[in-house]
Amino acid sequence: MLLIFDCDGVLVDSEVLACRLDAEILTGLGFPYSTDEILTQFVGVSLKDMIARIEAEHGRSLPEDFGERLNQTLFARFEEELQPVPGVRDAILSLPYRRCVASSSTPDRIALSLRVTGLTDLFTQVFSATEVRHGKPAPDLFLHAASQMGASPETCLVIEDSAAGVRAACAAGMRVIGFTGGGHCGPEHAEKLRAAGAPFILERMEDLPETVRRHAERVS
Repeated sequence: MLLIFDCDGVLVDSEVLACRLDAEILTGLGFPYSTDEILTQFVGVSLKDMIARIEAEHGRSLPEDFGERLNQTLFARFEEELQPVPGVRDAILSLPYRRCVASSSTPDRIALSLRVTGLTDLFTQVFSATEVRHGKPAPDLFLHAASQMGASPETCLVIEDSAAGVRAACAAGMRVIGFTGGGHCGPEHAEKLRAAGAPFILERMEDLPETVRRHAERVS
């Protein structure tokens, strides 16, 4: 079995921090968004797809250096404030299965997130939505990760916190656990993940090993 972890909101508790910053910068550029609107509309979506949707919605382009400006500010904030999801390191270390990361974030953001939170050594393979044509909720990223890891989709188990990521995993023919332990997850988040196709919902990383074991028994 191959475990495929999303990064933001699953390994690192970054979503509220990142969405707050997105809203601040976009609003300052004349594209008004609240943090809640960013959380609702763009969690789990790649930066490329987010920019395309914002430009289409407003009928005008963002500055060419928007992505670079956003990342510079975000990376500085991550260095100071980013924390791992509670319990995630011990949970992963207790699992004997192969694992990788497949995230909508850029490779440099993933690398920084794992480094700052002390999780880099847990993953030798990291995959970014920049490597595929279509980001989540399309299945491309998860299928790419499975292919590169030499795993068939039916033997993959994805851990995801976003509806877009859950839909992507389902579209890829993979099993998926919805995670609701991130700081951005309100009381309604579990139902959103179930509606997207997640049959199992995990509230605490401490419960991940047992949940994964149950899935492994189904595969064997």
